[in-house]
Amino acid sequence: MEPVFLGAVTILALLEQAYFSLQVIYARRKYSVSPPSTTGPDEFNRIYRAQANCAEYFPLFITALWTSGIFFSEGLSSLCGLLYLHGRLQYFWDTSQTPPCASRLAPLYFCANVLWALIGCSTLGVFLSFSKIYLDMDLCQTAIAALDLD
Repeated sequence: MEPVFLGAVTILALLEQAYFSLQVIYARRKYSVSPPSTTGPDEFNRIYRAQANCAEYFPLFITALWTSGIFFSEGLSSLCGLLYLHGRLQYFWDTSQTPPCASRLAPLYFCANVLWALIGCSTLGVFLSFSKIYLDMDLCQTAIAALDLD
């Protein structure tokens, strides 16, 4: 089966990053902050930092999304990916406001929890696959048999 849902979430993530970058370009023009400067009025600084924060976590997110989706569950990983993207968008909007929203950190913490869930699913999926392929042990079947769930 093709990882269509993972691909769709990845495209949405790329579009979200492009949106954040465009907001920085618009803010540069609005507040007269020429590249390569990264500081300016507080309004610009908030938009720039929100975009930079989202970009800093993007490689972690994409790696965890795909690893979890391939080795654990594409559906669950894609759902987590959508939740993560929504949280990042909310964080960006709340941080970019003038004055910044008091609850702007809640979406950031939410995204961190979703990212840890993806990392956990990735780790478990890779471990289970490794044990099945290289140790010839299907730990899922062993657990089901031990719990008498079959």
